[in-house]
Amino acid sequence: MSAGQEPGAAGPGDGAVRGPAARRMLVGARLRGLRERAGLSRERAGYAIRGSASKISRMELGRTSFARRDIADLLTLYGLPGGAEREELLRLAREANERAWWHRHGELIPAWTHRFLDLEETAREVRAYEPCQIPELLQTEEYTRASLAIRDGIREGGRRIEIDERAAVRRLRRRLFADDPGRTLTAVLDEAALRRHVGGPELIRDQLAHLAALAGTGRVELRIVPVGGRALPLPHGFSILSFAGGALPDVVYLEFLTTALYLDKPADVTAYAGAWDRLAAAALPPDAGRDLITDLLKRL
Repeated sequence: MSAGQEPGAAGPGDGAVRGPAARRMLVGARLRGLRERAGLSRERAGYAIRGSASKISRMELGRTSFARRDIADLLTLYGLPGGAEREELLRLAREANERAWWHRHGELIPAWTHRFLDLEETAREVRAYEPCQIPELLQTEEYTRASLAIRDGIREGGRRIEIDERAAVRRLRRRLFADDPGRTLTAVLDEAALRRHVGGPELIRDQLAHLAALAGTGRVELRIVPVGGRALPLPHGFSILSFAGGALPDVVYLEFLTTALYLDKPADVTAYAGAWDRLAAAALPPDAGRDLITDLLKRL
């Protein structure tokens, strides 16, 4: 919420919020603002919708779907029996229950990534750190398929349909990013990820050329931590998603082999933002990073 903005009021950038998960977070934040403005506890709000304080908490955090009756009853309780703001929130709550663009692939992509796909689509700025591989938004199709096969232990003739579906989702993510000129990506990656010949020399040559081309677009900035540097890479990658107009809080996303974490508490976000800043400071300047990529291409 921006400075001077009344709790529960429409925030700047609300119209740019896309995807069910992002809309749930937005509706939840505005419901929380209205409840606090009305001076009501979560227990009182929960009683009004035949629920509990924990249900109100889940709703305000955007971690559950919304029943229209619940939203309508809460808005009446919070002093919005009618008017444009009530109708807008009811509309947003309805849209938050709609299927996302990735839904037809949902059975073959990990369930813990579903929320991330929505949030990434809405984020205006993505800061990504990758110690082991090329960031997913910057991968070529061939690199994506090779990395998926390696990570999942899938070989030729194995579960090809799963690779096809996951590769399709990454392809759509890259298209959504490319089609929205207002979004930016700053990636810090370890030099070792560039030297790891995923899929063989020809494939990595195409991937490096793709990185070099993207780095010159103005929307993508690459910061490469050199192998011989003093920085100690973190053992896991993470992404920090930031949203326009303060409509949503920054979210840190960490993906593991069988689950993922979404961190939005200020202390957690601050800690990861600080780690990202330190890694970026230890990285080569963007021009030197492009020179490194060019040199690696010449050696292949």
